[in-house]
Amino acid sequence: MAGRFVRASKYRHVFGRGTKKEQCYDNLRISRNAWDTNLIKANPEYISVNWEASGGGAFAVIPINEKGREPEQMPLFRGHTAAVLDTDWSPFNDSLISSASDDGKVFIWKVPENFTLHSDAEEPPDVAPVARLTGHMRKVGHVLFNPAAENVLASASGDYTVKLWDVEAGAAKLNLRHNDIVQSLSWSADGSLLVTTSRDKKLRIWDVRQEKPAQEVPGHAGAKNSRAVWMGEHDRIATTGFSRMSDRQLGLWDARAPTEPIGGFQILDSISGVCMPFWDEGTQCLYLAGKGDGNIRYYEYEHDKFEYLSEYKSSDPQRGIAFLPKRGINLHDNEVLRCFKTVNDSYIEPISFIVPRRSEMFQSDIYPPTTGINPGTTVSEWFGGKTALPPKISLESVYDGVAPVEVASESKPKTAPAPVQSPPPTKTVAESSKPAPAPAPVASRSPPPTMGDNKASIATMASKFADKDAESDDDDETSSFEEVPKPVERPSVAARMEEKTRSPAIVHEPAPPKPTPAPTAAPAKVTPAASPHSPPAASSASAPAPSAAGAVGGIKDHLTDIKTILEQQNKIMSDQSDQIALLMREVGTLKAKVGPGAAPADREKDERIRQLELELEEARS
Repeated sequence: MAGRFVRASKYRHVFGRGTKKEQCYDNLRISRNAWDTNLIKANPEYISVNWEASGGGAFAVIPINEKGREPEQMPLFRGHTAAVLDTDWSPFNDSLISSASDDGKVFIWKVPENFTLHSDAEEPPDVAPVARLTGHMRKVGHVLFNPAAENVLASASGDYTVKLWDVEAGAAKLNLRHNDIVQSLSWSADGSLLVTTSRDKKLRIWDVRQEKPAQEVPGHAGAKNSRAVWMGEHDRIATTGFSRMSDRQLGLWDARAPTEPIGGFQILDSISGVCMPFWDEGTQCLYLAGKGDGNIRYYEYEHDKFEYLSEYKSSDPQRGIAFLPKRGINLHDNEVLRCFKTVNDSYIEPISFIVPRRSEMFQSDIYPPTTGINPGTTVSEWFGGKTALPPKISLESVYDGVAPVEVASESKPKTAPAPVQSPPPTKTVAESSKPAPAPAPVASRSPPPTMGDNKASIATMASKFADKDAESDDDDETSSFEEVPKPVERPSVAARMEEKTRSPAIVHEPAPPKPTPAPTAAPAKVTPAASPHSPPAASSASAPAPSAAGAVGGIKDHLTDIKTILEQQNKIMSDQSDQIALLMREVGTLKAKVGPGAAPADREKDERIRQLELELEEARS
């Protein structure tokens, strides 16, 4: 291959930054229950924590700005008669939270106004639930609010059912029956579909209002728990689980035809802890946090595969983790995501994921519009069959400190597009200023691009990046690859160098010829993305050759040739200097041996000295 290819990405240099102990949430008693759950949940105002409480179950709510050591006595959210196993915040009301318990009940809570952990009372009053949802026959292990419809809640129980609740009415309207205990569940972006993983090793995609699975396929084959997360507005699902040999796996599924994972299961490692997946729609990245280890690795989704970016490593293992909604992050520090991890069951540490940028202005390319606090449908409309994405807000308005400005949310197309065959052509100036849209889902994986496709992509990219410096890694790049040219070897110069090294004495050579510009190769033709209205062959035949790309390529080759020749000339001159030094030492030795009354043999040596001096003068000239 002619060069080294590096995948272009705005998030290639994202790094995780931990927090000092004094800025964490300390002096907590986090639940030690063995049920597989995330233990904590977060929104821009509060963090909920499953609490290790005696005399029934409870959980704590911590205001997100009350960092440091928390008081010994704090108000708890009590009401369950057994341990709290899971909690979830409403996406449209930061004060509304649901809880699931080992007592088989689901409670709804309202955080009081001006809630704080610091009060003058010796025993601060506990908070009572505002609604009790009963109907499950065994423990309830998971609760999850619908991301698009207001006051629609899903709860998964040990009675092998997932119930869909109308929180306003306090009643279960729909019932999804499984064959075993549900291990995880995740909603699609519009709230019409639900994916679940179960202990029977099946992956199910539910059309919830029909109360039946639209798809049911075998999932991870291992005996340990598996997790699933819906990848935002894509028709894709990411799962984590274990193989039969207990290796941790990552799978990518097409929600419309999940017969098997796209490209097969990817083996991560052999650690025994469950891998908790989290999807970030804004960056199109998947975050995997291991339970029992301190690492968080993250991947970028592109062309129907996960491209590994980096890994946040810590010596402090986590049992639970929660990610903050995008509207709660710090935009002024170029923070693209923030999570909270439990450490030693005693404190919670915030971790910020940051894109390094020098500019202090709003970075629109890494902050596309995100979901706001207004639902797409009401609870009655959703149970009536209506489906709609919630409106999105512009993060630039949040950056400026004004009220969030809503922007129109557009649903992703449901039809299968053509497979991706090559990187798209260069964007125009008007298009490059807009946020990068999420890649469209594809029906199947495409074959790897050929060398001709790569050359066409490089020629297209050259016209865009000709005037940019080395710091352009952070800019919005449209091509998937950039080429680092390989230095061109000159056989004639290399041969002269080898001959010079072998020669015991200096051989006078003519000066190397001046470099002549290499003939500029004809620029590669750029094959544009296939249009649905024209065949691929016709579009590739009529594509014009970009003159700017060819000129830039020729200049780069010419400069590389000049640099190579100069380096080799310097080496030749260094070798000649070494030879001159050797000759001077030989002349000095011979002069010392030859005296005024020299014999004929010495006169021959004297003649040899004069000959060497002449050669020495020629070499110096």
